[in-house]
Amino acid sequence: MLAFRRCAALLLFACAVLSAGAASVVAQHAAVAATAPAGSGKDKGVTAVDVRLAGDLVRTRLVLDLTATVEMRVFTLADPYRVVVDVAGLDFNLPATAGHHGRGLITAFRYGQVGPGKARLVLEVREPVSVDKSFVLDAIDEQPARLVIDLVPTDRTSFLRSAEVPSSRVDPMAAIRNATAEPGTAAESKPPEAKLSETKPPKADSPARSRLPVVVIDPGHGGIDTGANAPGGGVSEKTVVLEVALMLRDRLEKGGRVNVVMTRTEDVFVPLGERVRIARRNEAALFLSIHADSIRARDGIASGASVYTLSEKASDAEAERLAESENKADLIAGVNLQEEAEDVADILIDLVQRETKSFSAHFAHTLVGEIRPTARMHRTPLKSAGFKVLKAPDVPSVLLELGFMSNRQELRQITSVAWRTKVTEAIADAIERFVAMRTAGGRTPK
Repeated sequence: MLAFRRCAALLLFACAVLSAGAASVVAQHAAVAATAPAGSGKDKGVTAVDVRLAGDLVRTRLVLDLTATVEMRVFTLADPYRVVVDVAGLDFNLPATAGHHGRGLITAFRYGQVGPGKARLVLEVREPVSVDKSFVLDAIDEQPARLVIDLVPTDRTSFLRSAEVPSSRVDPMAAIRNATAEPGTAAESKPPEAKLSETKPPKADSPARSRLPVVVIDPGHGGIDTGANAPGGGVSEKTVVLEVALMLRDRLEKGGRVNVVMTRTEDVFVPLGERVRIARRNEAALFLSIHADSIRARDGIASGASVYTLSEKASDAEAERLAESENKADLIAGVNLQEEAEDVADILIDLVQRETKSFSAHFAHTLVGEIRPTARMHRTPLKSAGFKVLKAPDVPSVLLELGFMSNRQELRQITSVAWRTKVTEAIADAIERFVAMRTAGGRTPK
């Protein structure tokens, strides 16, 4: 009997990759694929070229067509229920509507880069699920290489038991110490998730530039998190704000009055907390996060740029809506939200220094004053809300919404080189004025 089993195992191994893949399925939610077989895309670029869903509420399958095989890691996250697929060295060339609609247990899915050479799919599911199968097939005959995920229903208790658990519990007191510690000291710590896309902005190359005040420019969203999308889906917020941020960087560097650090310079996802840490590690004199808003068609037409500062209570319903939307960036990208404790977030708001708030408000007014002559402003351009990305306790921080991508006329402006040139010049002037005031020892009104 033992000899028969050994013979059968050898035959199964030799017959087909499908059998090998199915035999190696990891039923647990935190599953890591075996080493990629020969001919895989481990050491070369691999592209996902098509995707499809099949099945029903009893069993749902996702199939991703690839140009070569890959290694993957599959795990789940709770509240909301999500299945996350991480793949190294994968690019996406999928249809524009991919992920917008679901089937069976999957209601929708997102995909994109979460760091250099790190791709991610986040599957939104309608109820607790179990990853019944996850495997990769070699290309055969006319069939491309394929990544396959099979989901089946389960109960919440089982889902939570096997869902990914943070590697360490959040220590509220440690978080408070980190918030008040000097940047770069041992008290600072980074959550494991931040390692996905950690950027380490270099210090200035020359002594002259190293003496300049640091300004951190933060293009919102990125990678798997597209942000707002223009009507028709042709233009995404992550692309628009990155292009504007790079223009602003070039203008500021040309001016030679500040040392610019970018939270991202390409289409990758950076967790909200890491954006704040970049500002603190570099002892920034100012942090500017750039975004572009959008509203639903049924909510009417809105236009104009807005400038936001941090506050515990939103200045109005629109500011509250925007903050809620922007604060979901980590959730959209499949970040484990259990890494962040809500009570810690509230404490951090209270710890923001009075002087930092005053400087933030001062720059916000300066920015509105510089932009107003060159671009349309919202009817109430100065707003405030609880944006996570503005919570550095010792760095004046402001969020700029360039306008509404849902407004077709404004979208044409936001995407035009002439408009961007005028607006980046105005933003740069505001930054240089503010930094000059700070470095000269200027004080802001209390």
